[in-house]
Amino acid sequence: MTAKVFGIANQKGGVGKTTTALSLAAALGEKQRKVLVMDLDPHCCASVHLRYYPGTVSNTVYDIFMNEQAATDSSLPDYGWLWSRIINTPEDLGFDFAPAAVQLADLDGDLKNRPGKGNILNQSLEILRDRYDFILLDCPPHLGILLVNALVASDMLIVPIQTDFLAVHGLKLLIDTVKILNKALPEPLDFRALPTMYDKRAKACTKVLDLLNTKMSDRLFKTIIGMDTKFREASAMGTVISKAAPGSRGAQAYKALAEEICTLW
Repeated sequence: MTAKVFGIANQKGGVGKTTTALSLAAALGEKQRKVLVMDLDPHCCASVHLRYYPGTVSNTVYDIFMNEQAATDSSLPDYGWLWSRIINTPEDLGFDFAPAAVQLADLDGDLKNRPGKGNILNQSLEILRDRYDFILLDCPPHLGILLVNALVASDMLIVPIQTDFLAVHGLKLLIDTVKILNKALPEPLDFRALPTMYDKRAKACTKVLDLLNTKMSDRLFKTIIGMDTKFREASAMGTVISKAAPGSRGAQAYKALAEEICTLW
């Protein structure tokens, strides 16, 4: 078992990154896959969703980035200890979770003079790849050392894109970033877009979806995530949609996405 690492990213906020990370993780867990979700966003949205509130969690992914040994020693003998303290198992959700910290917002300054700072996460994940089938990275929306680390560590990007014309711009920004990064990576980073918040009654949504199908072709997931108020209800309950409303359209959509991913990888 060697984990496939998916970065879930878009340089526009509010497109369903956190919803995708948590809902997909739960759906993969229901398929008996071992899954870890890492919250890499300084806004801590995934962490707050699961009730890991900033300031009340003593061990976070920030600790991984601040372990200076990652810069000098590829064997990383103490990472097992670090990860064991960071990873949590939310009750009955079917996946493990590593919470974020607001201090991640200062990471660009904290790592300013650190050698190999763009490869810290990739190195530290080596100890976990044999323990999971999938590792999902809930990425920050802005370009910085956190997003670079996530892109370098990822085997593939999942780009949630709200079926809205403004969200298409966020997709373009991320693709441009990946193209720049691919010049330095040993192998180019692949990506697929995931249409989210789709409302078939809205002409704007159908036009954007048609545009994505035309422009993205095989880089577009077949699964489409529609609008569903059950997502908000699940968040208010501190759980995921498959637990709050397993028969809902949203839960069934992420179940289909999990099936599509397991078929492809």
